[in-house]
Amino acid sequence: MYPSYTSKFPELGFYGLPGHSRAPRDILRQAEDAEALGIGNIMISERADFKEISALCGAVAAVTTSLYIGTSGTNLNTRHPIVTASMGSTLNRLSEGRFALGLAKGVKLRWQALNVDFPTFEHERNFVELMRALWQGQQVLGHDSPVGRYAALQLAPYVNENIPLLYVGFGQKSLEHAGHIYDGAHLHTFMSDQALSDAVAAFRRGEAAVGRSSGKLWSVFATVHQPSDTDYLKMIVARLATYLQIPGYGEALVTVNGWDMETLNSFRSAAAVKNIGGAIDSVADFSQLEAIEKLIPEHWRPAAVGDAKTCAKRWLDQFKAGADGLIIHASTPEQFAPVLAEYEKIRPNELFVGRSNRPG
Repeated sequence: MYPSYTSKFPELGFYGLPGHSRAPRDILRQAEDAEALGIGNIMISERADFKEISALCGAVAAVTTSLYIGTSGTNLNTRHPIVTASMGSTLNRLSEGRFALGLAKGVKLRWQALNVDFPTFEHERNFVELMRALWQGQQVLGHDSPVGRYAALQLAPYVNENIPLLYVGFGQKSLEHAGHIYDGAHLHTFMSDQALSDAVAAFRRGEAAVGRSSGKLWSVFATVHQPSDTDYLKMIVARLATYLQIPGYGEALVTVNGWDMETLNSFRSAAAVKNIGGAIDSVADFSQLEAIEKLIPEHWRPAAVGDAKTCAKRWLDQFKAGADGLIIHASTPEQFAPVLAEYEKIRPNELFVGRSNRPG
């Protein structure tokens, strides 16, 4: 029905509007620049200010022709299942087969604040099964599961969309379960190479348990080419500090990396963090970030930072650690273009023969 899209670097993706943004229109140029460089995927995260996911994906579909467009992620419990399914079928048809749905379960504290149930593994499995059924035009009668109770669910009998479903997360148990049901996974920024290898192994165990294979595992890797002090604080320190701020989220990131939980507690109890008044990457100024940087050990910041050759070698490390693909975080295509030029010189071409841009 749709062509198989292949770019020069199908194994590379990037985050559109990385981190906090108040200018969603910037994603249009970023997507166009990435496609011109030969990047295969754009991954788009969601925030409830100026980053509503379907609007952003639709805008990117309108200005690109080969770039695969993925949510990384949206949540499976914030929309009626028909709304999410319709979003997927519409975006896939709009982009002519270039949409991938990345789903995250989120953090329990947030769902409590919004009076929304935290999704269990059963909820997740039921939701994924339901999306696939609806995208095949099936009518689902008498559905009763943790997703909800519905007398009848259907998009339309003529709907037939083959959309990759990817898990967005990084916990060992969650990834093993994801291997049972998803076509791949987007992992997380600031995971050590060992944590990345462990995450890949967990997903593969899940696949093996149910006779699946070949899901694509994507490392999400912060990349900052020759940053100024301000750039480093904004792109690395502020991003990591914001993850660590979030109850439950910070603990999970510390756990998968084998970091010290007391260091996290000290970080959160420090005045520089307690008095910030919001998400660090949204509201902190330079002097505040300077103080916050001192609270985060340097080895908690695995990333590609420095000259182009150094960054390119760190990209290669992600594939050596088991990743099938790399999502470049923190930088725009214009900023990481020099790193891409160096990566091309050392790219393990044999790993990507015959590969398309399809991320799952």
